[in-house]
Amino acid sequence: MKHLFILVAALFLLTACGSKKYFEPEDVKSSLTVEESSLQAPIISMNREGATLEDGTIITRDGVSKFKLPEKFQFLNVSNTGKVLSTNYKDKLLIGNEELDVENIVVAASLKDNKLALVYANNSIELFDLDTKKTLFKEYLPISLANDTRIANPHFMGNLVLFPTLNGKVVIISSKTNESVKNISVDLDSQFNNIIFLQVIQDEQTLIAATANKVVTISTKNILSKDYELRDIIVNGKNIYLATIDGRLIKLDLALKEVASKKYKYSKIHALAFTDSLYAIESQSFIINVSNDFTNDRVYDFNFDNEERLIVIGNKIYTDSREITLP
Repeated sequence: MKHLFILVAALFLLTACGSKKYFEPEDVKSSLTVEESSLQAPIISMNREGATLEDGTIITRDGVSKFKLPEKFQFLNVSNTGKVLSTNYKDKLLIGNEELDVENIVVAASLKDNKLALVYANNSIELFDLDTKKTLFKEYLPISLANDTRIANPHFMGNLVLFPTLNGKVVIISSKTNESVKNISVDLDSQFNNIIFLQVIQDEQTLIAATANKVVTISTKNILSKDYELRDIIVNGKNIYLATIDGRLIKLDLALKEVASKKYKYSKIHALAFTDSLYAIESQSFIINVSNDFTNDRVYDFNFDNEERLIVIGNKIYTDSREITLP
């Protein structure tokens, strides 16, 4: 009986492995022509604004830094004056070369002039004046026990500060009165519902926020939302581009109407990028390029180890070992 059980278990495992499906495009072009160079150390942490390498150098929108963070500090953001914000994920925040003691673990931060906006691991938020060393606003929100690791940083918009919380809300604070002016519920129902994306389209006066399960646009006219299981989200111009868990690439307008979409059966997209068209990095060593109007697409061989960390900033892809510039 024991041997029979082992045999049945082995057959079950083999069947499960054999039934696993992978993206298998019929027409694959030769490798995409890209500029490529080696990274000096692997990535140990990252967010939408950049990454920290094992040797303490960081990646930002300006590329790989020539300086190194102190030991145990990791990158969070860059201020409007170019100061790097980093944390030791314990009790300190580093602002350029200035160390600030904090009462809890900082998981997201933004700095504009002397105003520092912080999100803590216990889901409290704080607006802090660096000149006076005083707290201007602080609120304790319900603790979130499970979070998607893609935590968005706060955003300064004119006289408003937008705080993306860990429990699916965006809290808007006036930097003039230091008071809360609005709470926007993005996603209160999902298990992993922290805000993973926060961006403002200034010309359209539209805020775009997303969790792993929902996309929301907030304008002066209305608040719109749609449910999607997201692998990645980016914005270019007046369009929102999504990669979903079920293998779709989707182009939305700011009213969240689907302008176009394509489905790639069994695909697992790691990240999206946009140059003059959309790129999607797929786990089976492919990169999908879709024309801006979604009428044409090409699948290229793309040398990528899906065990590596990967981050896209602008037209650059960074893995544990390489910096790749898309055409």
